[in-house]
Amino acid sequence: MPETERIVIDAAPLISLVAALGDLKVLQSLYSQVLVPFEVCQEILVGGSSGFAVAEFEAASWLQKWSNPLTISPLLLNSLDRGEAAVIQLAINESIQTACIDETTGRRIAKANGLLVTGSTAILLRAKKEGYPFFMKEAIQRMRDRGIRLSEKLVTLALEQAGESDES
Repeated sequence: MPETERIVIDAAPLISLVAALGDLKVLQSLYSQVLVPFEVCQEILVGGSSGFAVAEFEAASWLQKWSNPLTISPLLLNSLDRGEAAVIQLAINESIQTACIDETTGRRIAKANGLLVTGSTAILLRAKKEGYPFFMKEAIQRMRDRGIRLSEKLVTLALEQAGESDES
């Protein structure tokens, strides 16, 4: 994962981190600035049928939540949902080198636009490495319990890197 002070983050990683750890404080401990585009704020605040992560998102007053919609490049909108496109557009607009996106297509397009990419699992690994107190195995299970899909390959790699695999 890129070591950086500033990131722009998408809805899926925000929801995944709340599922994993119960709040978003890990982001505050790892980054000096966490920017959330207006479009992503709207996705979170809609909250789906359960309203999951809305309270935690609202409680994170230190997040820099954009209050106005972005003018997003049609090229981004043609390939991505509004949230992912807004993350990439805001990172470009604000000269922020890292986008936090979990979906494969969004990650690929962010890289094609010259951005470094991280995701929720990489943030958890960085937090673990920097001494944030939690068990990766439990965090992953809580994510899965919330319906967040993680490949077996990613889970195995994350547990190995966190020193929690069966072989370690």
